[in-house]
Amino acid sequence: MTIARLALLSVHTSPLAPMGGKKTGGMNVYIRELAQELGQRGIAVDIFTRRSSADEPAIDTRLGANVRVVYLTAGPVQPLAPEEQYPYLSEFTARLMAFATLRGMAYDIVYSHYWLSGWVAAKLQEAWGTPFVQMFHTLGQMKQRILPGAGVYLPDTRITTETDIMDKANRIIAATPAEHAQLIWLYRASKRRIEIVPPGVNTGRFFPLSRAAARAQTGFSADCQVLLFVGRIEPLKGLDSIVEALHLLRQQEPERLHKVCFAIIGGDPDDARDSEMRRLKALVAERGLADVVRFLGAKEQQVLPAYYAAASAVLMPSDYESFGMVALEAMASGTPVIASEVGGLAFLVRDNETGYHVPVREPARLADKISLLLRDTAKSEQMGQAAALLARDYAWSRIADRLLSLFDEVIAEQYAPRLSRRMS
Repeated sequence: MTIARLALLSVHTSPLAPMGGKKTGGMNVYIRELAQELGQRGIAVDIFTRRSSADEPAIDTRLGANVRVVYLTAGPVQPLAPEEQYPYLSEFTARLMAFATLRGMAYDIVYSHYWLSGWVAAKLQEAWGTPFVQMFHTLGQMKQRILPGAGVYLPDTRITTETDIMDKANRIIAATPAEHAQLIWLYRASKRRIEIVPPGVNTGRFFPLSRAAARAQTGFSADCQVLLFVGRIEPLKGLDSIVEALHLLRQQEPERLHKVCFAIIGGDPDDARDSEMRRLKALVAERGLADVVRFLGAKEQQVLPAYYAAASAVLMPSDYESFGMVALEAMASGTPVIASEVGGLAFLVRDNETGYHVPVREPARLADKISLLLRDTAKSEQMGQAAALLARDYAWSRIADRLLSLFDEVIAEQYAPRLSRRMS
């Protein structure tokens, strides 16, 4: 069968939120792009998210045909950190059910994202009998191991909830084999319920462009070797490792760094309340790199292709990445990626083929790879071409095919016992 109506749950962040904010990133892109792909196929998609501003409409249809973003009031109408939204999940669930009931709508399947949404999906399953598929994007157990005591709130509640979701979900989507192993090892999730389906990339938006034209468009000089970071400004992204690596390069190869521009896309450089941004800017000043580092702030998705194309390399020395959507977008744009050999990055970036792997928190090794890539332009171009070719396998049309096949399988399993009872 082919589904007619899908509920996508993204409780803690709207897919329409500006990119580069504190809680906007790969998951937002994933939900938005998948919804648009399915909507173009005639499937009705409702994306349910929490209202965080009085300016948000009840229903937003900007994502195109058959796709609606539905904002539900749950708790105060203001931005809240994910852990602050947990007490309002029951209210969110009740309003979602009322929305569907008042319109006489039933969903074939629920696809929930992040642990907060999984909690809601499990309640909808109890009330409606509707099957649900869960994707976590990040795991509490992994974050505790990477940043013990920092950046993880309600750890017991989150991990207990994640474990409960894994017991109730009809299927769990793992982005990579590494995440598949983590689900089994850390949560003892049922192996038969886990399917590995990676995120996709919009190859109609991200594809190789002229580097010279892209640099002109983005305001970089033609002779500048652009290094690029795109993402949230938070400790586990390893931005301080990049700064330290550039500091080492200035000491070792001052003539090379003279031509390097390191652009940071994400966050708000003028937000005095952002402690991580303040810390990073202070480190840049302390290392004497103010002439090299540019804080560009958050950028909308539609302008990112030019920045990726302008870059000689995209840097992702993260402590943890469940997948790494930025790496995939960069690769689709024909740009090599230098990334930590962790999580999804170890799976996505092919060392010495589409970029380089580096150990976590080793600026000297990162500096070596940056220098190597900038010195060997022929190798860099070869890597970029290989990256763009590999990224075609992740086109959203292919990923959507795999998900729809899985959804059909889940629905068939859900209703097979009922059909069997009717026939007996």
